Amino acid sequence: MREASYAQAAGGGGDLSFFLIIALFFAVFYFFMIRPQQKRRREAQDMQNTLGPGDQIVTIGGLHGTVTGVADGEVLLEISPGVEVRFARPAIARVVQKSGEVIPEPDVDAPVAEAGEPESPVTETRKQD
Repeated sequence: MREASYAQAAGGGGDLSFFLIIALFFAVFYFFMIRPQQKRRREAQDMQNTLGPGDQIVTIGGLHGTVTGVADGEVLLEISPGVEVRFARPAIARVVQKSGEVIPEPDVDAPVAEAGEPESPVTETRKQD
């Protein structure tokens, strides 16, 4: 009689631990896969909704252009002087430069000329007899 009650108790605990493992699996899957993907999708949609004329963008195909017009689901891009193409908003991968935004030039130091013969970066490695 006692053996039967132990077997029933062990079986019930096994079912509970199985459901806990499945629930833990789905929780990990949600926090590491679904939630970050939703965040990336939301950020991309916000970027596409804030496009305006003068923005320099890159499409998902790698085409660089400047936004000249924006409609409901389309963006008009100038890819070359006088050449304009229409793209769907989801085809915009990233904004390179917003209109009116100034890209600072990198600080480059002027090369300093040294007196005498410059050192060669090449070294002799052959064996001499």
